Amino acid sequence: MSQPYVLVVDDEPDIRELVQEILADEGYEVAVAENGEAARAAFARRTPDLVLLDIWMPDIDGITLLREWSSNGQPDCPVVVMSGHGNLETAVEATRLGAYDFVQKPISLAKLLSIAGQAIDSGQKQPRAAGAAAPAESEPIGNSQAMQALRNKAEQAARHQLPVLISGEKGCGRANLARFIHARGAGGGRFVCLDHGRVGPESVRGYLHGSSGSEGLFERARGGTLFIPDLEDLPDEALEIIRLTLEADQDAVSARSGPALLDCRLIASAGNDLLDHASRNETLSQLYFRLNVLPLEIPPLRERPEDVPELIRHYAEWFPNNEGLPYRPFSVAAQNRLRNHDWPGNVLELRNLVQQTLVLGGSGEVTVNEVEKALQRRPAAAASRAPGMSEYFDLPLREARERFEHDYLVYRLRESEGSVGRLAEMVGMERTHLYRKLRALGIDPRTAGRVEK
Repeated sequence: MSQPYVLVVDDEPDIRELVQEILADEGYEVAVAENGEAARAAFARRTPDLVLLDIWMPDIDGITLLREWSSNGQPDCPVVVMSGHGNLETAVEATRLGAYDFVQKPISLAKLLSIAGQAIDSGQKQPRAAGAAAPAESEPIGNSQAMQALRNKAEQAARHQLPVLISGEKGCGRANLARFIHARGAGGGRFVCLDHGRVGPESVRGYLHGSSGSEGLFERARGGTLFIPDLEDLPDEALEIIRLTLEADQDAVSARSGPALLDCRLIASAGNDLLDHASRNETLSQLYFRLNVLPLEIPPLRERPEDVPELIRHYAEWFPNNEGLPYRPFSVAAQNRLRNHDWPGNVLELRNLVQQTLVLGGSGEVTVNEVEKALQRRPAAAASRAPGMSEYFDLPLREARERFEHDYLVYRLRESEGSVGRLAEMVGMERTHLYRKLRALGIDPRTAGRVEK
């Protein structure tokens, strides 16, 4: 089998020579081009198996070359675009023109070799995101110091089978982080998520442990990961069964009396007020200390505004590639405005705003005026129209929370015109969990969602 042929296009001699040397040592046949005209000539002489293409060159920029090579729809080989000064517009434009990937300089040699091998092995001519089966939130996104530290801790957690407890505000991506840990783990297996709608007093034991020959949740998760979202909202019956199962499993392992009963990674998530809930609930308190072995806390988006442009780019690419929405770049002014938003709904709010803008907007750049109008439609902007908060201050915490949740969900139901599906997206809750919450608060979506004319 012939060696893969790689064309390296970069105007910096040191980078060209280093990449050429590394790829040659790995068994690739390598040609180099010092500028756009030389790259154009080399590509015309022989179609490579892969092009590593710099964006900024003195004569012809990489985007122009990629547009030429994609004149028939897609380039004739995978193209990995490299840039030390990349931004949202160039990254998305490269992807739309058929680039296999877009990487920022300086790039580690290990990452470069990995990307090159994947691109050549796939022989892929479509942008990688175009056929991606992974969800948009396949990895915690952001290069802020806080997110880099979080990813490192999650990678460490993935190497062990110890329980993980993820905390953070609603909409910050707790389930996403759980999936990331599962994907990075060595065990494989299924990612199984507990459904709050199926843990009623009469059904919880059968749901968790199985009954009449049916598989229980713990059994389904064997060899994989069991994810328990919103731990503080589980009924005491479910908390007690999970606690007893964990105790029995740990006792069996300690006594070496047999194999582990669970045989799965256990990840739970909760809000930042979990300890407050645990202080008032003995069952939750006992379970908390068994689950809080590897704690991970996701910072709210308002504390890492430097991650906002990267998140915008991610979703501005993902929705056109996965849901067929029109592609529109966000202007620098629009990005700056969103950097300064306080994001009460965190990443989920940003994701929904990008989706809404692509669905309802026109063509061309997303302007700062469009962003302002979209932000005015967000819940935070309507706070002045919501009931005053002072009425809750004299109530016990649990009652104040229930009153607030009731008023909040009724308010959002009216915004969603009584649609529980839309409400679930707006508030960031699983639909079955949301139905259970509405029932517990005595809210009938059919009547609460009516808007008086």
